Amino acid sequence: MAEELIKIAVVGHTNTGKTSLLRTLTRDTTFGEVADSPGTTRHVEGARLRLEGRAVLEWFDTPGMEDSISLLEYLEKLDSPQERLDGPARIRRFLDTPEAHGRYEQEARVLAKMLDCDAALYVIDARDPVLGKHRDELAILAACGRPLLPVLNFVNAPAHRADEWRAAMARLGLHAVVEFDTVAPPLDGEQQLYAKLGVLLDRHAPALARLSASLAAQRQARRNAAYELLADLLIDVAALHVSSASDDTALAAASGKLRDHVRQREQTCVNALLALYNFRAADFTDDALPLQGERWGMDLFHPQALKDMGVQVGMGAAAGAMAGAAVDLFSAGLSLGTGMLIGAAAGGLWQGVEKLGKRVAGKLRGWREISVDDAVLRLLALRQRQLIEALERRGHAARDPLRLDHPEDEAWRKGPLPEALKEARSRPEWSALGEHYEDSDRRKRVVRELAKTLADAPPPGA
Repeated sequence: MAEELIKIAVVGHTNTGKTSLLRTLTRDTTFGEVADSPGTTRHVEGARLRLEGRAVLEWFDTPGMEDSISLLEYLEKLDSPQERLDGPARIRRFLDTPEAHGRYEQEARVLAKMLDCDAALYVIDARDPVLGKHRDELAILAACGRPLLPVLNFVNAPAHRADEWRAAMARLGLHAVVEFDTVAPPLDGEQQLYAKLGVLLDRHAPALARLSASLAAQRQARRNAAYELLADLLIDVAALHVSSASDDTALAAASGKLRDHVRQREQTCVNALLALYNFRAADFTDDALPLQGERWGMDLFHPQALKDMGVQVGMGAAAGAMAGAAVDLFSAGLSLGTGMLIGAAAGGLWQGVEKLGKRVAGKLRGWREISVDDAVLRLLALRQRQLIEALERRGHAARDPLRLDHPEDEAWRKGPLPEALKEARSRPEWSALGEHYEDSDRRKRVVRELAKTLADAPPPGA
């Protein structure tokens, strides 16, 4: 038997953030209309959440209640001493009056939707003082006979009154309260909300628990995908090599080409991250990547490059090759300085000439290869890690463009670069920005490993 669709109304005073809450819960920046002026929502809008392809929950955004004090007085006038109507019956009688289609039309829409739903979220601007109109609103909403879960919005504001609201709700018998800032919601905010809804709607608790678990899994999958996008960016940039003749004009042109490639590749990553988290380009104000300094030379004698070519030497010897033998090779033939390295080069370097021969030949003809400096890789990782963590914590009701401050991430500022990036230095075919891109199994595996390293690191500023 198919489970019943759970229907939840989102209600409250005007301009408390009801539409904003639904934007964040549905991950839709375009849901409804959000403005600072009161009474922006004038009709009921709905949005459905699906689980395994089937709609399980439907949210309803309702207009703000503006005249609860007068409405409560009107409801009391409708009561007759001979009648003993319960709350829902009193509300239905009100909905049949001319006033429900005139003076109290907006409130009538809210109450009609309440009666049609299983429960409601009562959204509170926690910056506001607790006033009589709020108590009257709650008395009217309670008359609908539906479970009501107060949601404290804007609790990240410096002058919020969350404690006052909790105390006021408790006096009215509403002891289950959720804090959910729609601009910067807590990472476990959805789980808290669905867990408390499950307590209020016990017959729907299993479905709400499955929906909550699914949303948590989606969040984790989204985070993993974000760090794979970053890892792919870093491998592309670390492996990028641009060839150039040795004269100043050619080197300047090649450097400009490299910078353009890297800036465009970073922007591609930013766009992909915004799309992954369902934000728009206007939601993020970015500055161009400040590229300074390039690496001049080739990484043929990186230990990984030697290993790729079959050169079996210890790390000390390999490091020596990086520091001096590469210069010896390209400035004085094959005078590597030691018999061991001569044998290694003879047995390994030239066995790998099919793979790297063109790069060696180009070097011998006076061509240079330019790659990005380590500092650029660090900056890319810092900026994109900070962007990912900011998107993780950004609600879809946020209206100010996201701006990144200088990240406090000492591990990426000063620590050793991951081995994956060191290996990518010696594999120009791993860069999708180059001319001979190969999306090999090894590259895919390294991207996944680097993504995990990035995701497991403490967030910037932690």
